[in-house]
Amino acid sequence: MLNRLDSIKPFMSSMEKQRGESSAPRIWMGIQSEKAMTAICLNMQPLIELTHEQFYELCMANKDVAMERSPVGELIIMPPVGGESGEREANYITDLNNWNRQEKLGKVFSSSTVFKLASGGDRSPDAAWVALERWNALTPDQRKRFPPLCPDFVIELRSESDRLRPLQAKMQEYLESGLRLGWLINPQDQAVEIYRAEKAVEVLSMPVTLLGEEVLPGLVLGVEG
Repeated sequence: MLNRLDSIKPFMSSMEKQRGESSAPRIWMGIQSEKAMTAICLNMQPLIELTHEQFYELCMANKDVAMERSPVGELIIMPPVGGESGEREANYITDLNNWNRQEKLGKVFSSSTVFKLASGGDRSPDAAWVALERWNALTPDQRKRFPPLCPDFVIELRSESDRLRPLQAKMQEYLESGLRLGWLINPQDQAVEIYRAEKAVEVLSMPVTLLGEEVLPGLVLGVEG
């Protein structure tokens, strides 16, 4: 992971020269001393106020690094996941895509897709679905870049490296941006949190069978403990 992070250094160095600042090396020293495989959140304001366009350019220049941007402009570098989490994620996307191929009601996206949210952040759910009419309303250029919309449905899977509270805050970001249905799957606590627009969060114990409700009619997803 550290070798992948090294590829962002030229960007940081250029920003340092433009701003005449000298704090960038200290930021990178902090990253390099990090041992745990956890997401790293950097406050960029001492150097730059990271905008959506700058974040997009940074991602395009470092395509092998998974990154997100918080609503206040923090840069979040995402770690890779282990085998069990990767398998779970692949299974959920497969089930969602199989349903969508039959119903043809929207578009399915993997965790590599970043969405530009109305709440101000740039986020990449582990799995996402957008209703076809909303996707078709975007211009070709908007579809090629980070789509400027919140998915109608998302799945966030808590991996071994994820802390729960940031994921819960991320789900609230989705709701504030127009999410209709979201599942936060938490194997560590054997629980699934269901997020619905303008409703309280529902918590279910695993194993559980989840339904797509009116957002994804007919979708049934079994979540094992």
